[in-house]
Amino acid sequence: MFLAGLCAANAAFASELTCDPARIDRDSYRLTTEAQALNVTAQRTSWWDGFNLGKQEAALADLNVDATFLAERALELDPRNLMGHAILARQFLIDGNAEAAEAAWAATLDGGGAVVWTATLYDVDARTYFVVAFDRQAIRVYRFGQLAGVYKKARGGVPEIPGPAATRLWSGLGGCLDATIVPEASVPWSDVKEIKAGNWVLWFKLARPVTIANDHGKRKTLDEIKVNLHGRTGTIEVYKPVGEDHLETRGRGPTGYQDMVRRVMVKLVDPEKRIALPPIKPGVGW
Repeated sequence: MFLAGLCAANAAFASELTCDPARIDRDSYRLTTEAQALNVTAQRTSWWDGFNLGKQEAALADLNVDATFLAERALELDPRNLMGHAILARQFLIDGNAEAAEAAWAATLDGGGAVVWTATLYDVDARTYFVVAFDRQAIRVYRFGQLAGVYKKARGGVPEIPGPAATRLWSGLGGCLDATIVPEASVPWSDVKEIKAGNWVLWFKLARPVTIANDHGKRKTLDEIKVNLHGRTGTIEVYKPVGEDHLETRGRGPTGYQDMVRRVMVKLVDPEKRIALPPIKPGVGW
């Protein structure tokens, strides 16, 4: 793939990568901020699609294809745009391309950036989003409102993703986090003992507990962070219960995605292989 080679080449001159809008081609910068915002917030489903079990999965797939394309085009215009590399580091994992993801991660981290997701921390609040950043030194957890500002709530009580005007959010999701914002928690990689992969989440087992609060003041002290990194959904499986004559459905999470994320991640941040990666045991539940 063209971009895999481009990311690998740029890892060699990471010092030229930048988050500075004044040093990035204007159209390239807009493709990694404004265009990404418009892509994520585009209306792809309706209320009626809640009755179509495959519609949400297809809509998310379209979103991810477009996000990858926009970042690729941004780097064609200006390979120095660190946000293009950081977005691809995330998107290649969502797309299931581990080799390209590793090259993009290397370019991003060597350039001083982070690979960033919106996420749900279920042990803090299942209806609150966070922003979780992975850089060379640490895992950093931000309240969603720290980057998004004041936001509305969407259906189900979860945050409504704001549009292009939320510049700190979109540049942050491109790996360029505002250094003046103090994260809710910062966990150095030396404090991460284990990363376990499940159907829907990753568990980061810590040597020392951290305290994390959501945007509404709900606070939890955790020695293990259970996190769903947004971007992939599961599949609907039809099965026949034992001893029954009817069919039922159940969701299966993207276990392979969770496993790929942790393996690419630790290869870049834990060359000593100190962090344990227990075997995955997919089943029902998390």
